[in-house]
Amino acid sequence: MTAALLDILVGESSIGLYVLDADLRRIPDGMDGVPAPGEAGAGADPSLAAALATPEVRSLLRRALKEDRSVHQVRCTVHPPHATAREGRVLSVSARPLHDRDRRPLGIAVTLTDTTATERAQRNLELLGRADTMIGSSLDVFRTAQELAAIAVPGLADGAAVDVLDVVFHGNAPPPGPLLEPATVRRAGFVTVVDLKGHAIYEVGSVRVMQPGKPYAHALADLTPRVVNDLSEDDAAAWLSRDPGRAALFRSVHVHSMVLVPLAARGVVLGLAAFYRAGDSEPFDDMDADVAQKLAARAALSLDNARLYTRERTLARIAQRQLLPGRVPTTWAVETAHAYLPVAAGGSWFDVIPLPGARVALVAGDVWRSGLRAATAMGQLRTAVHAFAAMDLEPVELLVRLHELTATAVVEEATSDLLAQGDGLNHDAVDTDDASPASCLYVVYDPVNRECQAVSAAHPPPVVTPSDGAPYTLDMPVGPALGRGTAEYRLTTFPVPAGSVLALFNQGLVRGRGRAEDGLAALVRALAGAPRRPLKALRDRLMTSVLPEGAEDDALLLLARTRGLGPNHLAYWELPDDPRSAGRARRLVAGRLTEWGEDALIPSAELLVSEVVTNSVRYAEGTIGLRLIRADSTICEVTDSVSAAPHLRLADDTDEGGRGLYLVSRFASRWGTRYSARGKTVWFELPHD
Repeated sequence: MTAALLDILVGESSIGLYVLDADLRRIPDGMDGVPAPGEAGAGADPSLAAALATPEVRSLLRRALKEDRSVHQVRCTVHPPHATAREGRVLSVSARPLHDRDRRPLGIAVTLTDTTATERAQRNLELLGRADTMIGSSLDVFRTAQELAAIAVPGLADGAAVDVLDVVFHGNAPPPGPLLEPATVRRAGFVTVVDLKGHAIYEVGSVRVMQPGKPYAHALADLTPRVVNDLSEDDAAAWLSRDPGRAALFRSVHVHSMVLVPLAARGVVLGLAAFYRAGDSEPFDDMDADVAQKLAARAALSLDNARLYTRERTLARIAQRQLLPGRVPTTWAVETAHAYLPVAAGGSWFDVIPLPGARVALVAGDVWRSGLRAATAMGQLRTAVHAFAAMDLEPVELLVRLHELTATAVVEEATSDLLAQGDGLNHDAVDTDDASPASCLYVVYDPVNRECQAVSAAHPPPVVTPSDGAPYTLDMPVGPALGRGTAEYRLTTFPVPAGSVLALFNQGLVRGRGRAEDGLAALVRALAGAPRRPLKALRDRLMTSVLPEGAEDDALLLLARTRGLGPNHLAYWELPDDPRSAGRARRLVAGRLTEWGEDALIPSAELLVSEVVTNSVRYAEGTIGLRLIRADSTICEVTDSVSAAPHLRLADDTDEGGRGLYLVSRFASRWGTRYSARGKTVWFELPHD
């Protein structure tokens, strides 16, 4: 019974059980009738018995006998006799010295367990675990490919090369399915522990066409991994003969085995990963191919994420360029120059908006997000600013309305995201913290009184360089971000002499990489002497000074050099609330236009100013203000104490009146109304010849 039980335990297991004498010689008859392991009837791997003769195991057993102590599961790497260098095995050795009843040594009982496969499986699991943490640390194709190559060498291979389809770098993808035509690939990652001995290889970044008729193209054609173990054999010369450079490299460094794995994710073919073994490394087998395929699958998903990110960034940049002003308007009030670096494809924007009365609005804004959604939000905000500016709203009111509009958009965005998640509409669950907040700086410059009004929603204040002074950052209150908190904004009014330079910018400009000093301080310092420099040359100097090593986010800079309107460009009169004021207004305007050499405008100007002044006399009380401005066009403004808005209407043929504003709209290039605490101003513009 005992012999039968031991025969099952020994004969049907992968454990080798051996009895050796004190000189480490096997006892041929075994013990108590149990056949010696390795003989007929014992099922242990015969190669385990050969491991007893290796120096590693014999050294361990001698030490156990000498010290008369047992050893338990000691790891030992051995190379049995007649085995090649690639055929090393990992054993777990346990041994117990044997004694007679008088404690005299008789020999030693040894168990040998081949743990090569177990340790290999454990190493593969650890390798895949490291891959989960290392691969895909960024949304960069080159970095992801290099991470795949680095994790595979030396854990899986002696060398690894990752080739990615060239279209992937542009955010595109080939048609679904296998690639049957020659594919243009770019080397994106390469790592090796083998000395290449000066042989040329495809460098990272190089582009080539993967020709058919080779295992690489075959793997892409059927999207099936391949194990090729005959690279050192004569029958491999058929396809290698068509690639003499690769053949010479393989022979020189003794490459004998490779695994080719297509990189594909979400039905999109992205490229190919090739793993190589050389020299004394064991050839690849199916287990290795399985590990390589799992590594490639992890990397392919990250590569596709990078491709989609690149695609969205490309679309965002296209949208951004289309939504930003293609040409900055030329105005009398300011000379402008700008620079914009869309590094992160975010939602930064700027604007120069001509306003009535020869004024101009300078705008800088930022949507605190990147991608297509940020570009879309930027376009909406920019359109809203233009619409509110066309209404000639006061700066604070404009920003309050922009805040309310953004808050509504933020709630709609958060609600849309919630519905997209399939959670249903629960107003308590709507979270606006992840929506796209924005900042905005709105500055209005008036060349008549030579002063600015500025208001900010979480945007950096401008840097002001007076024509006769040193640059400084404007000390102004900064309100909450658009769409966040309560819309509490305060207006800052400050004088700006003609010839001064205003610098509007975003955080990306003063947060560039590789800067040794504070970015804002660098900007202020670089603006010294700005009024004396050509504005475009100043712009270039600022960009190189503030961003010595480039931007890490979208960088925006808008420069404006102010101009002033002197007495030769301005006229102002006060008229009494009297029906005869219309005739006096005609004479005053005609006389000043004659002085300015604008005789061609006199008929239209007399007609229109007479109609507008007549309306003020009819509906308003008190003094009427009349101002004439000569700038990009001739501007006429009539101010009265009534805040009610005039309405344009079409009079019937039989009506004796009601055609005043209709005539203004027909003869003026632009007209409108703006309001103040003292009433309203109706203005119209007449273009110069």
